[in-house]
Amino acid sequence: METKSRSFTGAIRMVVAVPMLAVLPGCISVNAPDKPIVIELNINIKQEVLYKIQQDVENTIEQNSGIF
Repeated sequence: METKSRSFTGAIRMVVAVPMLAVLPGCISVNAPDKPIVIELNINIKQEVLYKIQQDVENTIEQNSGIF
């Protein structure tokens, strides 16, 4: 009995949802912009280079601990 109730409730939801979804395409519009899209990428590579140099320095100090 509960299964029939669920399927009936689901059917009612579908009957209500379909007309609502049919109205939505009129509300949503997607248009191409008049001007080209500009994406500015300012990438800071300095951090990566400093990290690599720091890692090399640490390795050198460990290998040659008597010099320092």
